[in-house]
Amino acid sequence: MTMMTEQLIRLALAEDIGTGDITTDFLIPEHETGQGVLVAKERLLVAGTATAAACFTELDPRCRVEVVAGDGSWVDKGDVILKVEGTLRALLKGERTALNFLQRLSGIATHVSRYAEMVEGLPVRLVDTRKTTPGWRVLEKEAVRVGGAFNHRMALYDGVMIKDNHIAVSGGIRPAVEKVRRSISHLVKVEVEVSNFDELQEALMAGADVIMLDNMAMEDVKKAVALVDGRAMTEVSGNITEENLRAYAESGVDVVSSGALTHQARSVDISMRM
Repeated sequence: MTMMTEQLIRLALAEDIGTGDITTDFLIPEHETGQGVLVAKERLLVAGTATAAACFTELDPRCRVEVVAGDGSWVDKGDVILKVEGTLRALLKGERTALNFLQRLSGIATHVSRYAEMVEGLPVRLVDTRKTTPGWRVLEKEAVRVGGAFNHRMALYDGVMIKDNHIAVSGGIRPAVEKVRRSISHLVKVEVEVSNFDELQEALMAGADVIMLDNMAMEDVKKAVALVDGRAMTEVSGNITEENLRAYAESGVDVVSSGALTHQARSVDISMRM
């Protein structure tokens, strides 16, 4: 677990508990112990068990958590995902925060699995974007992988992507590519976003390693792939939905990226029973 995730868990618990749980603290003796189970209330693909478990152990390191259905497991309504044993105060105070993490991350994994199934068997890679919940990126991108898709760059630091605003302030695609290549390692690929065929030709002439076809119509994507003709990797992005995903994946591009993998996922239904 990363330091950022640990900090996120502490922040989430502090947000919920604040100066104290006035219900639990006034009802439950300090040292009274018990057991709880986190149960699926619908069919779902599990993700985020380690984060959910850490919500309890952060409150009481003596809590024991058993992962019954680990990340990547499909469970049905009524199936137990986690069992937790410890002080009742820790279980009750950590319940909502643990569920928030588990429901959201399992929701992403379940949602992504439908997208991944649609492109199964095709020579294309389905990837996410940076459209993630602030502070949750590492967790949400891990849930994407659990769901069967791949990650695009994690953040601004691990990949060059020259987008429309970079191009606008740099005076064009060629000067932008040339300038950034003078500063980066020869091992780093340069991706350029284009939205029309003039920009596509400029990106090819500039020697872009990856060309993102942004918000292009299906027929234009096919023409663009033919024009590139293997001289660069091609990625299609923008308004990718469940309805058009398969068609774009069959267009000949190497990569399909979709922010919907994360920002359109709903939280699944999981509850905790004492």
